[in-house]
Amino acid sequence: MKKIFSCILTFVALGLMSGSVYGQDYNSQLVDGQSCTSIMVGKKASTDGSVITSHTCDGRYRTWMTVEPAADHKRDAVHTVKKGTMHTVHPNDTTGVRIAGTIPQVAHTYAYLNTAYPCLNEKQLAIGETTFGGPDILVNKNGMFNIEELERVALQRCDNARDAIRLIGSLIKQYGYGDGGECITIADRNEVWQMEILGEGPDRIGGVWAAQRVPDNHVAVSANIPRIGKLKRSDKEYFMCSDNIEAVAKKYGLWDGKGDFVFWKAFNASYANGKNFREREFFILNSLAPSLGLSMDMDELPFSVVPDQNVDVSDVMQLLRSTYEGTDMDMCRNIKTVVNRKRDDGTVYKDTIISPIANPWMGGNMQGTLNWLKPGTVEFKRTVSVAWCSYSFVAQLRDWLPDEVGGICWLAVDNPGQSPRVPIFCGTTRLPKVYNVCGQKKFDENAVLWKYRKANKLATVSWQRTRDIMMKELMEQEKKAFNGLKELEETVRSLKALESEDYNPSQRISDALNDYTYKVYDNTSYAWRGLEEIFWQMFGMGF
Repeated sequence: MKKIFSCILTFVALGLMSGSVYGQDYNSQLVDGQSCTSIMVGKKASTDGSVITSHTCDGRYRTWMTVEPAADHKRDAVHTVKKGTMHTVHPNDTTGVRIAGTIPQVAHTYAYLNTAYPCLNEKQLAIGETTFGGPDILVNKNGMFNIEELERVALQRCDNARDAIRLIGSLIKQYGYGDGGECITIADRNEVWQMEILGEGPDRIGGVWAAQRVPDNHVAVSANIPRIGKLKRSDKEYFMCSDNIEAVAKKYGLWDGKGDFVFWKAFNASYANGKNFREREFFILNSLAPSLGLSMDMDELPFSVVPDQNVDVSDVMQLLRSTYEGTDMDMCRNIKTVVNRKRDDGTVYKDTIISPIANPWMGGNMQGTLNWLKPGTVEFKRTVSVAWCSYSFVAQLRDWLPDEVGGICWLAVDNPGQSPRVPIFCGTTRLPKVYNVCGQKKFDENAVLWKYRKANKLATVSWQRTRDIMMKELMEQEKKAFNGLKELEETVRSLKALESEDYNPSQRISDALNDYTYKVYDNTSYAWRGLEEIFWQMFGMGF
């Protein structure tokens, strides 16, 4: 057995070092299209009145990001709509980028955080995203807008979720939607909505969409499966929809016109197996509301639920780290080995434990090897955190604070189950230079991705040995980042109170916010360099 596991460890280490996570092994994890997760929390469901949305950008997307400044535009200016921006290496890289068209520009656009899927603007408007694909027959590549560009324009032009939904709907109708089925989770200072969008078919420039508000005392989740059910168009407080949904579904044989129309049933993805949930939706909703007795055997889960206890932003971060440890979906539970232990009297006994090499982010090669040795050892489950995540964020929006500091994008790169989060505020105006370079296409010490990825991947090789060390450091860094917020918020409040015709404190505010972002980045990147050194020392005699 020791010889077998030694071979496996060597194979895993070589695979990690050679970058096979991006080859066949990586692709094997994505065959059914399950990438990206978003958790939403209404303001009365959170512990402090925050509205929360989130996003794990799972896949090989760009990890460079910038803060695009607010701007004023001339009357005849246009906005250029692009496709192919999510896999570039740096802000000026145009490889694979093409112009899809132009639309009239508005007089003023807001500053926003330009991630692969743009996610936060200066007015505390935040957008998460998950792809559900839906029926291929509805896709029309000639539509001008892909989802990331709809997010960009909404963040540039809107300061609340409802206006963002209306704008996106109008752009789709006029210029066409050219992407597969997408869900965006749109939040502002007061409420959070889930908007699901598809094309209108290959012969129509347009699209179909529905948006449903998450009640203020509820939580919700989107994880690559449409979740909106019966459309209640008359309920303007909780629903907005395009007027062509049922007609398009009937035209393409997705609904027979009989009985209630259910959005998620008509436009479902094949991997959903006829339901509106799989592992992630169940795990997250069941974790937040165990009293409901939800089950994987149910035919349908509620669109949203009232949590048993109010949810803190740190709870959402923890859920995005989830790997189902200790449940019957834990992929590590059958990967065991035997070790010698001593009793108090000195006698030796055999103890069966989870193998040190067991980790919840095993690639297909590792799973295949273990299942060849003993069939049924590992049954793949799509965990919330995955090793192929590019970046993730939790957006916290707070109406009792000035916008500059009220909105926070808690952002991490690489695996959200391992990486710490750096706060980027609505009023942040610049990021550390390492955020200017994507680290996906080659190793680059100057790319933010590799400031964390090296320790993360090394830890994964013997996760049962490294996990507690890494999680302790992660919790310490998270605590430090939270602890400094109160003082920062008071600083911004005080500066805002001094604002007058003769004094503009915006530069001092942005300096304070930028400094805080830099400080947390410096602390966490230094800590992860330290973890890398600890793990190399730990594995000095072998894995």
